[in-house]
Amino acid sequence: MNETLDVIIVGAGSAGLSALREVRKHTDRFVIINDGLWGTICARVGCMPSKALIEAANAFHRRDTFEEFGIRGSDQLTMDIPTVLQRVRRLRDDFVASTVKITDDLGKRAISGRARLLAPDRLEVNGKELRAHKIIIATGSRPIVPAPWNSLGDRLLTTDILFEQKTLPAHMAVIGMGSIGAEMAQALSRLGIKVTAFGGNQFAGLTDPQVITTATDLLGKELPLHMGNKAELNLVHKGVQVRAGSTEVIVDCVLAALGRRPNIDNLGLETLGVPLDQHGMPSVNPSTMQVADLPIFLAGDANDQAPLLHEAADEGYIAGLNAIRSDPLCFTRRTPLAIIFTDPNIAIVGNRFQALNPAKTLIGEVHFDRQGRARVGQRNKGIQRIYADAESGRLLGAEMCAPAGDHMAHLLALAIDQSLTVQQLLRLPFYHPVLEEGLRTALRALSAQLPIVNKFDLSMCGTFNSEALD
Repeated sequence: MNETLDVIIVGAGSAGLSALREVRKHTDRFVIINDGLWGTICARVGCMPSKALIEAANAFHRRDTFEEFGIRGSDQLTMDIPTVLQRVRRLRDDFVASTVKITDDLGKRAISGRARLLAPDRLEVNGKELRAHKIIIATGSRPIVPAPWNSLGDRLLTTDILFEQKTLPAHMAVIGMGSIGAEMAQALSRLGIKVTAFGGNQFAGLTDPQVITTATDLLGKELPLHMGNKAELNLVHKGVQVRAGSTEVIVDCVLAALGRRPNIDNLGLETLGVPLDQHGMPSVNPSTMQVADLPIFLAGDANDQAPLLHEAADEGYIAGLNAIRSDPLCFTRRTPLAIIFTDPNIAIVGNRFQALNPAKTLIGEVHFDRQGRARVGQRNKGIQRIYADAESGRLLGAEMCAPAGDHMAHLLALAIDQSLTVQQLLRLPFYHPVLEEGLRTALRALSAQLPIVNKFDLSMCGTFNSEALD
């Protein structure tokens, strides 16, 4: 075509739709191109259907606490997995429809097809060449599957096809203990499926050895968990043979949860004239989303920097705003926050343990096994570790495997973003009885290691040393 557009957006996932929202405020000279089904990774195969499955699994697992509560007859409850999966898909379809609706009114400006860059200002889609002043690449990601594993056929699942299953087999292996693997291994086990889990040397993104130990011990009490060895898969007449170190099992099928790979292959990034790393990725400025000094912006899962929905939305916003400007703006990014929806929740806020200088860092921790509110709700398990600057007392980060960790992580993210000190956060009210009182215990442990700022301040109100009151 002869027309030069203002912006071309490649990809209609979370980052692409966020960019679209900003671009269309300023121009109608744009197109958005999407390869494959429309609808975000989160809505179609990620965050939302996985949480629907987790909620069903946790609801069924809750029956194990009924006797202690005085509720009888829990042994008569059964799990109807086909019905669970039907509900997951029903909810999923609603979520997907809400994302597809965003582009419904675009007409010819929404193009289905695979784009390939020809130059920093040109690309080809469906045999036609398009030009634009700026191009935003937000092509998302896909599950990592080692090529030899494809020989397993329908005995190999990923989260891209897991929720399409009409039912699930009796025995499954989950390979990979990142965030997706940890969540799905526990959820599938709680649905009543025999699950054997395998992971490498890292677990759910955690870096604090004490939190890792607690998290793996808790999951290991629910299902066989084998860490530290690479899994090898072979198709046998009874199913799939999984070997890792000295462990060998035969399962009906395998869920590959090795993470996700950016969809940048065959995209034509080599035509941009900038260096690419060993994975074919150009350098991307996280403050502008710009590739070098080119009129190209790379956002969301496609840049492999922080593959989380809120980060993808932010990156799409940054890319969208900068794509309609002559000079890009630099944005300060949010406090890092990652949450894994295991039970207890795993969460990482701010600086990870491994990024901190031990000589300049103080640590406060709490174990939830004796925490009052946690005991009342039979949720008394897990650990929380909070990190603070040894000189100023400013909060730096936290890692945890704790009940209501998703909520406490948000509170800590707010505190870290506002550069609060331990004493300043202790100055805020903590109601009784709530799980957040466990957070206060960890903060008090930190405060005890810091100089007293003002002994007449309410942050100095101490513990009763009583489970009923603390």
